[in-house]
Amino acid sequence: MSSQTTEPQTTVTPSRRTATSSLLALLVAITIALFWGDTANLFGLRRFFSGHTAAPMTAASVAAVNTAPGTQSPSMKTPIYFLSHGGPNVMYDVEHPAYRKLAQIGREITTKVKPRAVVVFSAHWQAGRDTIQVNTAEMTDLIYDFYGFPDHYYKEKYPNVGSKEVAHKVLDLLKDAGIAAEGVKRGLDHGVWASFKCAFEPETNPLKVPIVQVSLFNSEDPDQHYRLGQAVARLREENILIIVSGMAVHNLRDLRFAFGSKTPLPYAVSFDEALKEAVTTAPAERQRAMADLLKRPDARQAHPSFEHLLPIHIGAGAAGEDLGKRTWTFPEGSMSWAQYRFGELGNASSL
Repeated sequence: MSSQTTEPQTTVTPSRRTATSSLLALLVAITIALFWGDTANLFGLRRFFSGHTAAPMTAASVAAVNTAPGTQSPSMKTPIYFLSHGGPNVMYDVEHPAYRKLAQIGREITTKVKPRAVVVFSAHWQAGRDTIQVNTAEMTDLIYDFYGFPDHYYKEKYPNVGSKEVAHKVLDLLKDAGIAAEGVKRGLDHGVWASFKCAFEPETNPLKVPIVQVSLFNSEDPDQHYRLGQAVARLREENILIIVSGMAVHNLRDLRFAFGSKTPLPYAVSFDEALKEAVTTAPAERQRAMADLLKRPDARQAHPSFEHLLPIHIGAGAAGEDLGKRTWTFPEGSMSWAQYRFGELGNASSL
């Protein structure tokens, strides 16, 4: 396992005591996907809708959480977070550095940002080539969009509620920007709920605000996704937090070669650093720098398909004139768990 880097000062010591059964399950899932030729979208090919809602809620409780006042000052804009979410096994690898970092980010959000709602874009939902979909459901099930894992993975729950009000704000902003969009009723995929279980552990750090998921385009156009972020940027002025969930480096095909090695593959380091350079570019030049990432010689090694990279283009677009910062990174095998934030926390100090 490689050394991790924290910007500006957080240091986390990696542990080798991860959950062995979860790692074996991940390898089984990869083997199944390789056999069937589905490696480009390992966790996104099959969607199994659970019969379980995360927690029983009444119409009155939905309305209460949807209208709860925010605490962000009207003159402030919420920051934007890019979460490298990994596979669903991260929920159980509680000693993994990425689990601990996601938990730190979650505490930063609940104790310092204190949003009134969250709008989240996940790598595991791509709608149309030129059309975006927005989840308008208020009672939202979980989607178990992975396979080959132990049975208990498919019994996981995550308490959540949606918001028609916030969903229609998103739809209106997209319409104003000339982006075709439609409301649908859909569950939360694991790119949202698995990482949120780490960041917002229901017993110790509950989120307690509505979650509205929005799709990506079904394309690999970085500028199209950057403009998508620009279209929803005004949500930040209403104390609505934008989270984009993907992976800084994401090559499942090579995971079998890297298993058990302490050293990340070369492209996991080179692309990880290139992503940092692009994200931290001055806002006036950032869109071009981020589009150029997809043209790098190591881009298709780092991302055989770009759906796990494009969420950060949405985040960068929504950031406007705010700077991007890599708050932590951890290249591991054929992956990188780098975490990013655009914008600051106002007068509160960062973790």
